Amino acid sequence: MRRICFHGAESTGKSVLAAKLSGELGLQWVPEYGREYAETHGTSFAIDDLLAIAAGHEQRVQAVEASGAHLAILDTDPLMTAAWAMMLFGKVPGELLEYPKAELYLLFEADVPWVADGTRFFGSDAERLKFAATAEQILATARVPFERIAGNWSERETRVRSILMQLV
Repeated sequence: MRRICFHGAESTGKSVLAAKLSGELGLQWVPEYGREYAETHGTSFAIDDLLAIAAGHEQRVQAVEASGAHLAILDTDPLMTAAWAMMLFGKVPGELLEYPKAELYLLFEADVPWVADGTRFFGSDAERLKFAATAEQILATARVPFERIAGNWSERETRVRSILMQLV
């Protein structure tokens, strides 16, 4: 199964576009497990929580893979969890870098308004820029291919749709 991962700072449209485009294009979608985990367990994270989030997310990806899907949109993956680890704890557990990687990462830029939703942390301009840079650095460290997604909501959707249509 080919994995296409939506990656980047909070509140950049990843989840909205993943849900919308997976439905419209008939693609499998693996929702962000970290959000569900935070809503269930709270947001006072420890490193062990981030490791549990990565493991839970990968279990969901493997279930989709076992279904025979040829392409899946991942709303984040353990590399995004690694960016969270760096932001929250200043270090990345090696386990987060060892999970299977996506064939392509779509790096969503933090150039749209931030929206608080109860599970988001980094809303100031300085924090968002740091988180965006951290997310990009994790991709560079992992040496994975990525494409930037930027602009207003409509421009983002058009760009992501175009990329996905080339892969379907």
